[in-house]
Amino acid sequence: MTMQNEMITVSNTESGQTMEVLVFDKRASQITVVIGEGVHSMKCDLTPTKNEQAYVGSVLGREIIYHCSREQVQAELDEINPSLKKSRSFKK
Repeated sequence: MTMQNEMITVSNTESGQTMEVLVFDKRASQITVVIGEGVHSMKCDLTPTKNEQAYVGSVLGREIIYHCSREQVQAELDEINPSLKKSRSFKK
């Protein structure tokens, strides 16, 4: 089972505006999103904040934020593919 055409809502930290973006790749350590459509689209890498309560990235000098914790993203990924959870070992 794979994620197809997953959309997430990100916020522009400067203006507070929100927008729906397409998820290109999703891992707990990084989420790659596509902003825009067609020839004007751009990829943006969102990485967890220091406290791991959100993901941030920058596109065209503008900071965007996805308000979802790293733990929530990992739980979503585990739901989609439970076999990966068994093969992964956590080190705390």
